[in-house]
Amino acid sequence: MEWNEQQRSGGKKTAGKLGLVLEGGGLRGVYTAGVLDVLMKREIWADYVIGVSAGACSGASYVSRQPGRGYRVYADYIRDPRYLSLKNYWKTGSFFGMDFIFGEIPDHLDPFDYKTYGCNPCEFVVGLTDVDTGLPAYFGKEDPSDACTLLRASSSMPVFSPPVEYRGGCYLDGGTSDPIPVEKALADGCDRLIVVLTRDRSYWKKSDGIPGAYRLLLRKYPAVAKALDRRAGVYNRQRGKLWQMEREQKIPLVIIAPDSPITLGRFEKDPEKLLELYHMGRRDAENKGEELMALLG
Repeated sequence: MEWNEQQRSGGKKTAGKLGLVLEGGGLRGVYTAGVLDVLMKREIWADYVIGVSAGACSGASYVSRQPGRGYRVYADYIRDPRYLSLKNYWKTGSFFGMDFIFGEIPDHLDPFDYKTYGCNPCEFVVGLTDVDTGLPAYFGKEDPSDACTLLRASSSMPVFSPPVEYRGGCYLDGGTSDPIPVEKALADGCDRLIVVLTRDRSYWKKSDGIPGAYRLLLRKYPAVAKALDRRAGVYNRQRGKLWQMEREQKIPLVIIAPDSPITLGRFEKDPEKLLELYHMGRRDAENKGEELMALLG
């Protein structure tokens, strides 16, 4: 794909560096896919995108400029046992079929546009969690062919999936250590932000479980167990910081979040529920139209 001058500037003109921050959330990521399809329809192109887990997966299809793909990779295959099943866990240690999701689908069934992804001047950052330290690690588009390996690592939930090796390290779900990576976006120079959340504004995260259970299940990765122990606190502080930023508007900011609690299960397999959530994301993004246009100046 050849990039003209307007495309190189990100589509609609903006002052400064526009960042797009995408929370994870497993199958709740279909909400984010709906939001991003509206941004693409309106030709709102960020200069910088950062996401973790499902947020990174939807963000990749935004950077590759493939409207609808973020939804299809959920809805078209969710009932395929290769996507999600106990059989996968018995065979690979992951309920999700990682080879299917990050291999068969992007390479054959619903091809990911690696060329456009790599040529797009938009920065794309994927957040991971280093299993040795329990701390965040971030990787960009240094090698576009690595895109699905990064997405796989960021989507590998502790306990439910094995770690992924990448460039000499070993990584798991990026949302474990930095669930809403706004600070990273600011540190990377963004001076205006669109933040997409997959929990409603009233949500307050409780502890993920019994610390002793995590320490037992993750005895090979004690730093990850500690990260899970502190994740609820990190998440709630990040959301509190977002509400403060929104009130103060020292940095222009638009937050798009569900207007009601999402009851979708972690392993939901009903395409109708996924479609409903996708349309919720589209509707919420459309309702933010005036704020988005003001943000773009």
